[in-house]
Amino acid sequence: MKKIITLAVVAAASLLLAARAHAQFGIVGGITSSKTELTTAEDVESISLYHAGLTYKFNLGGGFAIQPSVLYQVKGASLGELNSASSEDFKVKTGFVEVPVGLQWGPDLMVFRPFVFAEPFVGYQITSSDRGADSVEGWTDQAKNKFEYGFGLGGGLEIAGNIQLSVQWFNNMGRMMNEESASSGSFSEHVKNFKGIKFSLAILFF
Repeated sequence: MKKIITLAVVAAASLLLAARAHAQFGIVGGITSSKTELTTAEDVESISLYHAGLTYKFNLGGGFAIQPSVLYQVKGASLGELNSASSEDFKVKTGFVEVPVGLQWGPDLMVFRPFVFAEPFVGYQITSSDRGADSVEGWTDQAKNKFEYGFGLGGGLEIAGNIQLSVQWFNNMGRMMNEESASSGSFSEHVKNFKGIKFSLAILFF
């Protein structure tokens, strides 16, 4: 029994050391182009904001890798002139601390590694800047859901094992506004959650 336990510990330690030997820490940033859907308006437009943070890639072998990140992610949308008394467009901007975990696969072609990935994420709102919100009935920062979750699908190119260029389509799940606000019959119940495209550049270090 002791031999079995010892062998299990040695095997686990070997796997951990192997994972550490094939792991890379890095920085990542880029452009987030997002929008929402609003059933009561036709002039909803996407706006381009940004994301930045830290990333950590674990090479699993066979072309597979897991790459979790911690980001400051800003998403938003332009909802047009929603109030006849105001000529200002209503723009929603929300900043999240977001944790995506990407599962990648791609063949190692020596200098280049093209890859595809799926990436679920969770996040928590820490900033909000909604221009024109005072003119919209039922819209306050307190009515927003602080917690977010969703998923992304994308592809990319890794160059020399150190530079990653990627593009991703993402979709936030759940409501943008909390249930109390959304069930009040106000404007906020018609607003869907964010979706869009991310363009990212990551630099990985040995």
